[in-house]
Amino acid sequence: MTFKTVPQVFKQMVQKHGDWVAMREKEYGLWHDISWNEYYRLAQHVGSALISIGLEKGDRVSIIGDNCPEWVIIDLGIQCTGGVSVGIYATNAWPQVEYVIENSESKFFFVENEEQLDKWLNFRDKIPFLKKVIVWDLEGLRHFKDPMVMTYAELLKIGGQIVQKDPDMFEKRMAEVTPDDLSALIYTSGTTGPPKGAMLTHGNVTWMGEAVKSVIPLEDTDEVLSYLPLCHVFERLFSVIFHITHGGTVNFIESLDTVTDNMKEISPTVGYAVPRIWEKYLSAVYIRMSDATWFKRLVFYIALKIGQKRTSLKMNLKPVPFYLEVLYRLAYLAVFRKLKERLGFDRMKIAITAAAPISSDVLHFFQSIGVNLIEAYGQTEGTGVTSVSRIGKLKFGTVGPPLTGVEVKIAEDGEILVKSPGVFKGYYKSPEATAETLKDGWLYSGDVGELDEDGYLKITDRKKDIIVTAGGKNITPQYIENKLKFSPYINDAVIIGDNRRFITSLIMIDEDNVVKYAQDNKIQFSTYKDLTQSPEIIKLIQGEVDKVNEALSRVEQVKKFTILPKRLYEEDGEVTPTMKVKRKYVNEAFSDLIEAMYKRK
Repeated sequence: MTFKTVPQVFKQMVQKHGDWVAMREKEYGLWHDISWNEYYRLAQHVGSALISIGLEKGDRVSIIGDNCPEWVIIDLGIQCTGGVSVGIYATNAWPQVEYVIENSESKFFFVENEEQLDKWLNFRDKIPFLKKVIVWDLEGLRHFKDPMVMTYAELLKIGGQIVQKDPDMFEKRMAEVTPDDLSALIYTSGTTGPPKGAMLTHGNVTWMGEAVKSVIPLEDTDEVLSYLPLCHVFERLFSVIFHITHGGTVNFIESLDTVTDNMKEISPTVGYAVPRIWEKYLSAVYIRMSDATWFKRLVFYIALKIGQKRTSLKMNLKPVPFYLEVLYRLAYLAVFRKLKERLGFDRMKIAITAAAPISSDVLHFFQSIGVNLIEAYGQTEGTGVTSVSRIGKLKFGTVGPPLTGVEVKIAEDGEILVKSPGVFKGYYKSPEATAETLKDGWLYSGDVGELDEDGYLKITDRKKDIIVTAGGKNITPQYIENKLKFSPYINDAVIIGDNRRFITSLIMIDEDNVVKYAQDNKIQFSTYKDLTQSPEIIKLIQGEVDKVNEALSRVEQVKKFTILPKRLYEEDGEVTPTMKVKRKYVNEAFSDLIEAMYKRK
């Protein structure tokens, strides 16, 4: 096949759709449209200005900020001029920002606002190779002056003047970009050690943009809602790569606090989220139903029962009897259609969960109410996608067959190995880590799994997370953790048991739902810690753990648990930006609570 570059794909889409709406953002209560032509013009001005102030082909440029049109315009401006785009999580503390800037040797740094600029001010004298810092939101910075800092508006003005003088300069640089050139450095947020910069080429990302066409029905009329971190490969695929490959409209949220409201306003045709967000939606439905009248509850649970029965057959690739299909249609009209409207899912033809394992119970629920939620599996190092469940051919406990063009095999120790045109070049400035991960063209994923008789991939766990009990039994903690997280009262769980006599768990409560339970049952508390130590709340969680234990073998059952007395924050390094708990951190930080569960009584 012929590999392409991001500039080629972007230009083709602009020529095809010109004045169609490419992006929308909401300001002062109104949605504003940005056309493909405007998208290209702004990226051209950004790229031309960067060239004029010293951007050479292959130079790295970092971006930090929340999801907005400026972020992706800057991203495309960098890539079209042969630069390498480096995204940084907006929630990162300044030492983490410094690490990425220093490690990537970024020559330019785009920051959203005063908060992000302040982070740079903490290390400005330690990064001598940084030439310019460009700010796009000037609130609170109107009178700020610094020779190193310029505004986004000033950059665009410079770019506009250059385009007038030399309109071909930008396109000449675009033509110089090759499929083997680096497109982006994506720093893995991993749960252990400092992040590593995964080197993705233009060939990697444009191949992936085309490859998903066979399994995800993306069209130029689709709408998506952009709200996951843009520096993560999951959001980058939808808001940038799939967008410039297939078209459609990217709608940017106002803020993280307005995601559910914006979801209802836009009602996207393609949905995607990390498992924790799907779990929150599910628990919100159950909690809302607990407040409904007895009649509404009865109707909902009857409809859900019908939906679950139909989904169980479909997810086991079995035919659905005619009578059950008719009952489901009635249940959909009476219950599920309205529920989907209230969630903002009424136009959603497909929904994708990825970036972490999800409980099959959560998938089952959404499929039962008519939301076509499917699971995708992959990693940054493989440009995001290795396997995808096929629409109408979902199978319990699997993440579907490998994507067309992706080869998967299982190593002797169970590790999943991947080979495809999407496999990355390696880790930036880290030959040792690259040699461990890439061997003979195969990507060693670090995940353990198996391929079934139909070629469907099943993920067992992270290789390093497998627990071996004192009795020599192998336990996969993710399986148990996902069952616990299905509870509306449990936000997350970490299973403990390596070289231990039995399995225990550290549990993080779902604060909103537990607070509501406490209020409904007149349980008094003054602080979060009080809430977690309340005998009534401990009893509530014990009931949820008991339900999970009923479905587990004796060796897998959680014998004791402790509710963490504090919230976990990304800013404190306790969870990743995709909401995965950092297992190593939790084990070390709460070692006293863990040891207390194993003291003999």
